Amino acid sequence: MNERDYVTSAPSPGASTTGGGNTIAMFLSLFLLVLAFFIILVSISTIADVKSQAVRNSLSSTFRTVLSPSTDPTEFTSMDGDILAGQQFQETVTGLFSTSLQVAKVEIVRPGKLMRIKLPVSAMFADGATEVRPVAVPVLDRVVAVLSSRPPGLRFDMEFVIGTAFTEGTSLPVNQTLETGRAGNLAREMARRGVPPDSVAIGIRPGRTDQIIIWFFVRDEAETLLRLQPKKVPDGPS
Repeated sequence: MNERDYVTSAPSPGASTTGGGNTIAMFLSLFLLVLAFFIILVSISTIADVKSQAVRNSLSSTFRTVLSPSTDPTEFTSMDGDILAGQQFQETVTGLFSTSLQVAKVEIVRPGKLMRIKLPVSAMFADGATEVRPVAVPVLDRVVAVLSSRPPGLRFDMEFVIGTAFTEGTSLPVNQTLETGRAGNLAREMARRGVPPDSVAIGIRPGRTDQIIIWFFVRDEAETLLRLQPKKVPDGPS
């Protein structure tokens, strides 16, 4: 190899500098392009959030104007479902007996469906008499009001049971006794106050004569209807 060949094949001093500059410019352009893309995405998402918030505010203000909450705590509606209506009924009955008759014992057997109240006979009736005590009359008035406040599709029922002693062996009395007289008088008092006739049941049971047990039920109205339609008989051969 001669000196001329060496000079001709040697790279130009500025060649590597020019190629490196082009590479840097290309990466810088790509970086700016990606940055601009993310800026556009952030701008779009911000606008979407603002629009969503505006829609939520519009819906909230509209439905606050249309829907007004109930202000009567004893007015039962079915908008929150049957279970909520039943629980509200139980809370009202609990407050009624707890404030008016402090001696009552309240038990929630099935939330929103069944509750039981135990109280001494002396809290409801005068000693040795069938008349309802004057202090218990306001309780009856409020019980009648609660039983009458049936929401659509539901019914509220009460079962009044008083204890009695056996007459002979394991036989319950069939004649008029103090216990049967008290149960019958209570039913008449509630009927005079306008309770739905199908909401109250009374009875006697063997057990303590100094104790009253009251059951309160929340029932589906459709389940309590009697099915009196005759069964369809298939047509026989002609």
